[in-house]
Amino acid sequence: MIDAPTVVTAIVSAGFTHLVWIPDSHLGTWDPHLPGSPLTVIRPTREGEAVAIAAGLLLGGARPLVAIQCTGFFEAGDAVRNVVHDLGLPLKLIVGVRSLRASRQGRSQDNCPRFAEPITQAWQLPYSHFDPAADGADVVRSLHTLAAGAEPHVLLWAE
Repeated sequence: MIDAPTVVTAIVSAGFTHLVWIPDSHLGTWDPHLPGSPLTVIRPTREGEAVAIAAGLLLGGARPLVAIQCTGFFEAGDAVRNVVHDLGLPLKLIVGVRSLRASRQGRSQDNCPRFAEPITQAWQLPYSHFDPAADGADVVRSLHTLAAGAEPHVLLWAE
């Protein structure tokens, strides 16, 4: 499993200027390592608001990363649709897929893992997968891939 300082360093090295997030479950473990980093951290109250803030930052020339959990991603659907498909902005998101590993092992009834990928596909968002337990050494590559390109992208982060 990768540690939080490694994740924060990888986010910075990928070129993100802002982290717009609601620290929840695994993603929340990064919190103690953000002060002192070059990232500007913005903590909105809702996930739809996080997407709207990121859109404003994109329009202003910044390179924001939105980091939210899967249920918040579901809640933010209309904002995501508007920012990506109406405004055509290259929104970049990390979506923590809560209970994904436990679900794969039959140890969780959480339905978040069942819906995260199909909803991402339904919203026609390019996406990739990342499991910090299995792919920890590839966090830099995964975050650089997320940051690259002029299109939106979702990194489905296994929790």
